[in-house]
Amino acid sequence: MSRLIKNELIKIFKKKSIYITLLVILAFVILTNCIYKFFFQSGVYHEYNENYIQYIKEDLAKLDPNKPSDTKMYIDLKSELDIYEMKQKYEASAWQREILSSQVSSYVNEKNTYLYGESKDTAKASEIENTIHKIVEKLEQDDWRYFAQEELKQAKTALTTLEQQKANTQDKQELQSLEVAIKNANIDKEVAEIRVNQDIKYGEDFRNAALGLYQEEAKNVINIESNTRELEYGEKRDYNQSIEKREINKYILDNNVDINKQNDIRGILQSFFNEYGLFIIVMIVMIAGTIVSEEFNKGTIKLLLVKPYSRNKILLAKFITVFIMIAFSILAVVVMELIVGGIVFGYDSLSVPILQYNFTTQSLESIPIFTYLGIQVVTQLPKLVLLATLAFACSTLFTNSAVAIAIPLLGYMSADMINMLVIQFKVQFMKFFVSLNWDFEEYLFGNLPQMEGMTLGFSVVICMLYFVAMVIPTFLAFKKKNIKNI
Repeated sequence: MSRLIKNELIKIFKKKSIYITLLVILAFVILTNCIYKFFFQSGVYHEYNENYIQYIKEDLAKLDPNKPSDTKMYIDLKSELDIYEMKQKYEASAWQREILSSQVSSYVNEKNTYLYGESKDTAKASEIENTIHKIVEKLEQDDWRYFAQEELKQAKTALTTLEQQKANTQDKQELQSLEVAIKNANIDKEVAEIRVNQDIKYGEDFRNAALGLYQEEAKNVINIESNTRELEYGEKRDYNQSIEKREINKYILDNNVDINKQNDIRGILQSFFNEYGLFIIVMIVMIAGTIVSEEFNKGTIKLLLVKPYSRNKILLAKFITVFIMIAFSILAVVVMELIVGGIVFGYDSLSVPILQYNFTTQSLESIPIFTYLGIQVVTQLPKLVLLATLAFACSTLFTNSAVAIAIPLLGYMSADMINMLVIQFKVQFMKFFVSLNWDFEEYLFGNLPQMEGMTLGFSVVICMLYFVAMVIPTFLAFKKKNIKNI
């Protein structure tokens, strides 16, 4: 058996197609790393470009603020242009731009409403202009702590007001609403305190991103938990995702580690199969889809069958070779990414762990990147094995390489669409469909699977049934196949 497998491996590595495929994958790995390095490195979002601003100016010139039908549009465009011109004083990454967007923009819009709206009031417009001027002074003084302290002060005031309202309210329904509002206000207060205590300057760095995500997801959790009706299955999944994101971003804030960073070698390895899964599958399917059919097409199957081995042993050797090539394909792409990613980004990020929230233990788990990569490989193996087996079965049954390659690839590419439709329309009987079961990552860390009622044991059984349903006919057909006319 080992000799047969060795011969099969030699045949595969004598083909030019395997090296062409590896070169294509290498080129894509290089491209992927370069895109992450040079196009996503800064993380700065540019709100405006010159063409867009020119478009606003041209539209503004066509509008008449004294014409009722044009007034609202004129005010909106004028306000946007005013904010743009104020932002031009600062660099794209400057913290002042965030304050201009979050606080000053509303004042500018209000000022323009009093200047150009139906109820013109120059006195109020002047009053608002003075407020804007005071804020701009703080911006120019680079006094971001002033705004952080103001934010904290407002959060405390809002919380106190809500607590007073609760103390003076007897209505049960209103009390429930106030309790939710108080919890949300506490989150606002906590976020403001974190900014002040940890000196988190406004901006677009990872700590600001984590602060915003923590605030958003913590409020999502509160609002979902306040729901009195029983949650639907999709809502339960959303609830779990919000809990996980809340805890991960709280960890980032507490430990000052950029766990969410994707544009480095660690981030690419974290989403390894999302980045390179298609190429691995193409390579596996090409090998599995030609390993038998080419023997028939070239007529070499006769030379193979005259050897002192049973047909079952010959086919089994080829099947085992396909499994070996699955491992080789994954390993080859991992090595490519480590070499290319190391050159482009360096290896420092590999020391940063992957965080996963375990819903069974209700705690965060810190996982080394290579352990996490190994977990990914294990959870994706059912998909890879089943697609390879399908290609192998088609190669043996139809002895046509094109068909044997096309069918698994079409099945794989249509699987996500089928899964989406099944989940959207809750077609319960389709949970027996293989593509809903072949990704075991759904069950890790106590997560809820895509469809209600599915379990890891159920998915294992479904995958085994599909595997057996392909393997048995393949071996029976090969054993009985007539090769006289080949």
